[in-house]
Amino acid sequence: MRKWIWLALVVAVLPLQKGQSQTIEALRNRLGQEIVSEQAPEGATVRVVEDASAAVVVAASDSKTAPARLNGYRVCIFFDNGQDARAGAMEAKRIFEEQFPEIKLYMVYENPYFRVTVGNCLTIEEAVILKGRLAAAFPKAFPKAEELQLSDLLE
Repeated sequence: MRKWIWLALVVAVLPLQKGQSQTIEALRNRLGQEIVSEQAPEGATVRVVEDASAAVVVAASDSKTAPARLNGYRVCIFFDNGQDARAGAMEAKRIFEEQFPEIKLYMVYENPYFRVTVGNCLTIEEAVILKGRLAAAFPKAFPKAEELQLSDLLE
């Protein structure tokens, strides 16, 4: 029960801290300040007790920064779930790397499909242009919307 009260207090206080550091230490300092309310009866006190597990969770979430992601497109040059799908994906990868070594390739197995996609395009137009470049070697290629990592675009 104490955890829920503490969590509700944190959720209520955090939006009020616009522009301030939202570290656990800043929150402790803010909660430690005396607040005078005209509606509170004379002599009323509120004691805030921090649950130890809350500090651990906040510290862990601060240390984990999710990679920046954005919506984009890649060109799918191979997509299959047949008996020879792995071999087909490896062959598509080999052919692509021989002919287009400057373009980044991604080979993924998402049960039950093997998929080989290439490029990091921000717009569908870029993906269509890339598909046109690949058409001679991969006539069945098609643009596919994907979530790209910012680090992929910086390489």
